[in-house]
Amino acid sequence: MNHRRANQNGSQRKKPALSPLGLVGAHGGRRRLTPFFFRIGPVALSICSVLLMSLMAILYLSQLGQAVTTNQQIQDLRSQQAVLQRQNNDLTNTIGQEQSPAYIAARARKMGLVPADPRNVQVIVIAHMQGSGDQP
Repeated sequence: MNHRRANQNGSQRKKPALSPLGLVGAHGGRRRLTPFFFRIGPVALSICSVLLMSLMAILYLSQLGQAVTTNQQIQDLRSQQAVLQRQNNDLTNTIGQEQSPAYIAARARKMGLVPADPRNVQVIVIAHMQGSGDQP
């Protein structure tokens, strides 16, 4: 009998319950509360609805603009990556050509270098640095 109280006749009566806002009617019974948007007029409800829809549209357009900007940045980075990849391939081919023996010989001839005659080569022998690791 926590929530009920007996009146003089012995019948039990419900204790007045509090509404969600804690309001109790003056007569002791429960007061029926309606949601806020039912208490305002139709014009105010329409204005609130339009404002809410406008806010949602602005948020949507903002997100869409950010997505378009991000997509454009991704496309720019991909095109830059393609350009750098082509440059890398060109430089790799250039290095390969310039390291070939035929290219080195042609460049040496252009610079005026000629192969050495083995008969004219002088060999200098240093006593303690002889051979390839034959040290006493």
